[in-house]
Amino acid sequence: MYKDFSPILIFTGIAAVLVAVPFLLQAILSPTKNKGGSKLESYECGEVPEGSAWVKFNVRFYIIALGFLIFDVEILFMFPWAVIFQDLGFIGLIKMFIFMFILVLGFVYLWIKGDLDWVKMSVKYASGRYSNLKGK
Repeated sequence: MYKDFSPILIFTGIAAVLVAVPFLLQAILSPTKNKGGSKLESYECGEVPEGSAWVKFNVRFYIIALGFLIFDVEILFMFPWAVIFQDLGFIGLIKMFIFMFILVLGFVYLWIKGDLDWVKMSVKYASGRYSNLKGK
């Protein structure tokens, strides 16, 4: 039974070594021991930070990222299905069509709701300069 888990233990050990060795080498070979002062600033390259770091981001960035992540992960579920497609037969094909229908339904919902639009255009015209474009 332990032979079944030996590759997992070996790869876990290798991963731990590959993470620990660069940190150890950096601590030993680092030319400067000065870890304070300008090293703790946001930008070490010489740019002075302006304003606060607490900037409000538009929620649309997160919604688009979550939508992409959801559809990306769901697409990954199709690869194992494609590998064993012949074993599943017609019932497996029907199940995948149902899965695809749910995906397309979610995509259409995001599209209709307007969450896929990066910037919602709302143009305000100043003092009638573009009065001929208002109707368009």
